[in-house]
Amino acid sequence: MTERVLRNSSYLNGKSTVGTTTRVKDVSPTSGMCPICIRNCPILCEISLSAFRGREALYPDPTQYGTSTAGALKDFRLDWSDFNIQSDLLNVEGIAPDPDVALFPNVKLETKVGGISLKLPIVIGAYGSTDVARLNWDGLAIGAALSGIIITIGENVVGMDPEAKIDSGKVTFSKELKRRVDVFREFWDGKYGEVAVQTNVEDQRLGVDTYAISKLEVNIIERKWGQGAKAIGGETRINELNKALLLKRRGYLVIPDPEDKSVQEAFKDGVFHSFERHSRVGIPNEKSFIEDIEWLREQGAKKVFLKTGAYRPSVVAFTMKVASEARIDAVTFDGAGGGTGMSPVPMMDEMSTPTVYLQAQVMKCAEILRKKGRYIPDIIMAGGFISETQIFKSIAMSNFGEGPYVKAILMARAPLTAVMKSSYFVELSEKGQLPKTFADRYGSKPENFFISTTELKRKIGDRFRKVPWSAVGLYGFLHDRIGVGLQQLMAGARKWNLSLLNRGDLVSLTERAKRVTGIPLVEEAEADIMERMLE
Repeated sequence: MTERVLRNSSYLNGKSTVGTTTRVKDVSPTSGMCPICIRNCPILCEISLSAFRGREALYPDPTQYGTSTAGALKDFRLDWSDFNIQSDLLNVEGIAPDPDVALFPNVKLETKVGGISLKLPIVIGAYGSTDVARLNWDGLAIGAALSGIIITIGENVVGMDPEAKIDSGKVTFSKELKRRVDVFREFWDGKYGEVAVQTNVEDQRLGVDTYAISKLEVNIIERKWGQGAKAIGGETRINELNKALLLKRRGYLVIPDPEDKSVQEAFKDGVFHSFERHSRVGIPNEKSFIEDIEWLREQGAKKVFLKTGAYRPSVVAFTMKVASEARIDAVTFDGAGGGTGMSPVPMMDEMSTPTVYLQAQVMKCAEILRKKGRYIPDIIMAGGFISETQIFKSIAMSNFGEGPYVKAILMARAPLTAVMKSSYFVELSEKGQLPKTFADRYGSKPENFFISTTELKRKIGDRFRKVPWSAVGLYGFLHDRIGVGLQQLMAGARKWNLSLLNRGDLVSLTERAKRVTGIPLVEEAEADIMERMLE
C-alpha cells in the first residue's frame, strides 16, 4: 500500500498525460512538489505549466489532440486484478463432457444485447466529434462490422460537421454522420452487430435522432446523460478560427470567445493554438425521460439505449429505475476514468466511481428490481476494459443465478489504440522505417505482420482489397486475441457458453474486493464443499 500512496501523491504535480514532471523523484507526499523547489529549475511541473498555460494544463497534451487518447493515472485501490478466475476439472457445462468435443475453440461467444446479436460480447465507442474518432473511423467501423459487434457514433458529430445543413435549427443533411453510417454498413453482414447513433442535449436540439432514423435508417438511438468529458459533457479542440465561429453560431460554448477581437488577434499571433468547444450537460427527470423514450419509439427507433457515467450511488439507482420504467433495451454504465481525447485530467483521476465499485452498485440495483418483479434492461459495462480476463470477470460477477445481467463490455481506448498503431506501422512499412526487431520477427509487409490477413481474405474474398489495414488490426485484436483468449478462459472454467459464467467462477484476492462485491476470498471459496467431499 505504501507504493500505491507514493505513486498517487507523486503525480499531483507531474503527469504524463499533460507532459509534466518534477525535478526530483522523492516528492512531498502531501503536495507532490519537490521537497526543495528552486527558482532556476527548467522542468515543467503542473504548477509551472499552469503558470504559463492556465486552463490548458487541465487537459491532455493539446499538441497530441486528434492523435491520442487519455486515461487516469490514479490507482483506485480496486480493479479486476483483485479477482481470480476459478478453473475447474469435473463439471463441464454447455457441451458434452467428451474430451474429443470439449475443446476450447468450441466455446460459444455469441450473445445478444438489447436484442442485437453479437459475435463477441463487445461494443465499441462511443466515438464522437473528437478528431481521433473522425480520423480513425474507417478502421474502427469496418473492423467492427467484420467482427460482428456494435459500434456507436458518439455525440456532436452533426454539430461539428461544417458541411451539415441546418434549417430552422434542425439538421436536414450531415455528410459526416452519413459517412460514418455508410462505412460500417458496407461491410456489415446484416445479422451480427449494428451501428448506433448517440445523442446528447445538443444533438436532440438539432434533431439528430429523427434525421438518423428517417434519412439514414439507423435502428439504434442511444441517449446520453452529460457524460462526454467525464461528468461535464462533450469537449473538443478547434484549431481553426472560422470553425470556432461557426460552432459558436450553432449554439456551442466556445472558449475563449472567437468573436472577441482581442482573442482573434491572440490566436493569429500564436498565443494559443486551439479553442475549446463544450456541450451542455444533461439534467434528466423521470417524467420527461420516459416520455422522451416513448417519443423516440414513435419516431421509428427500433432499439433505444442509454449511456451514463459513473455518478453517485443514488444516481445509479435513479438510472436503473427510469430505465426499467421506460423499458430501455440496454444501459451502459461507464466507470472512471478514461477518455477518447479531451476529458479533464483532474476529473479522470479524482472524480466519479471506478468501474468495479460501479458494477457492484449496478448489480445491487438489478437484484432489487428482480426481486420486485420489475423489468431489467441489459447492462453494458465500460471503463478501462482492454482484455478477455476483465470481460470474463465482469460478466461472471453479474450472474446471481438467473443469467448474467452484463451482456457485453464496452471498449473505447483499446480499439483506438489497435487502429492507430496498425495504421502507423503500415505507414512505417511503406517508408521502409519499421523497427528492425519488429520486421525481423514479423516481416516488413502488412500481409505478413497482420496475422488475420489470411482469415479475412478467406472470409470476404475480393472485398478484402477495400479493407484498410487498420480495420484488419482491429479485427485481429478483437477476434484473434480477445475472442480466442476468452474461449480459453471459459474452457478452463469448463463453461462453453457465456450465459453459464457466474459468481462462483470468481474468488476475491483482497478483503476490499470481497467487501465491495460479495465474492468470497480464495481461502473461503467452497470450504464447505471440500469438507463434505472428503467425508
